[in-house]
This record gives sequence, C-alpha cells and structure tokens, in this order.
Amino acid sequence: MSRWAGTARARIATLWEGAQDGAHDLGHLDRVWKTCRLIAAEEPGADADVLAAAAYFHDAVNLPKDHADRAQASRLSAELAMRELGGLGFPEEKRAGVHHAIHAHSFSAGIPPETVEARILQDADRLEALGAIGLARMFLIAGQMGAALFHAADPMALERGLDDRRFALDHLEVKLFPVAAAMQTAAGRRIAAERAEWMESFRTRLLSEIG
Repeated sequence: MSRWAGTARARIATLWEGAQDGAHDLGHLDRVWKTCRLIAAEEPGADADVLAAAAYFHDAVNLPKDHADRAQASRLSAELAMRELGGLGFPEEKRAGVHHAIHAHSFSAGIPPETVEARILQDADRLEALGAIGLARMFLIAGQMGAALFHAADPMALERGLDDRRFALDHLEVKLFPVAAAMQTAAGRRIAAERAEWMESFRTRLLSEIG
C-alpha cells in the first residue's frame, strides 16, 4: 500500500468535481488501483508510490472515445499529473516513472510499456474493459456515442464489416477480445482469459435471446 493513494485520489476528486462519466469516475480509478495491487503481488520490483499516483491520474484528462484528440489523452494526463504531483510534493525521482506509466497505458497511444509499473497499470486499466464491468462500460459508452446495441439483421457481422462506432456488440471483436489476448503480465493474462470467456458466454446468451 502507498500513502500516496489517498492523496492522489483526493486531488483527482477535486479536479473532477462536477464531471459526470460513469465509465471514467472515481470508482474506475479505485478498481484500477485495486487491480494494480493484485497484479503487483506477482510482479517483483513494482514501486507502490509510482503505481498509486499513476493509477489515480491515468485518466486525469478524459476525452470522449470519438474525440479527435483521443490519442493524446494519455500524454495530456501524464503532463497534468507531473504538474499536480509536483505541487503535492511527490518524490521527484519517481515522477518519470509515473509519467511513462500513464503515457503508455492507453490503447490508442500505442506506446510500449517499458517498466514494471507501466505494464501493471496497462493491464489493470485494460482489465476494466473486460468481464461484467467491461460490458457495462462498453454499453454505457456506446450509448453516449449514440451507437445501437447491435446490428439487428447481422449482429455477428457475418456479411458486413465490423463497425463498433455504430454497433456496441461489434466492439468485442474490434477491440476487447484483442485486448484480452495482449496482456503484459501473467496475472493480467490469467484474469483476462477468464473475463473474455465470460464475455463470449454473454454474447452467446444475447444472440439466443434475439434469435
């Protein structure tokens, strides 16, 4: 456990005051931090202070999925984290590690994680896109973007191209199953495989209900 978790959480709560995004809220940050600790228990050498700060600031600048600058969100979050952590007195020698972990966590940024903390944070954040919580967030975000639940005539995209901007269910094949197969840590891979299997079961049940 790191004493910086509470400090970082309190600061991001102030920065986000009044913001409303059910997929990227304090609950999301709390779950990512919890999963970071779970994975770190199997990954020797992870710095708890770096992980805590990175977990709570990784979505500090939260841009919508369809925003033109979405790929820059992790860089902007990392830069904001440096300013905020500096003001909070976070150890200077650990700030670069926080910056890299935040910058590299994003799927859209496409930056390889080069430290144990960056690998853990990336896995912890991506696990939020899988399993029951992942499906809940997927449908919430799809609704925010004005997407349909699925293509009524061809929900599995057997005779059309996948389009997860228009159909939420397509997001499983476009992004979430590939994410599950690309975890960085052993614990991440184990949890992701279980959650991906559950999502496949959900899709099977959904398809049976809609005929």
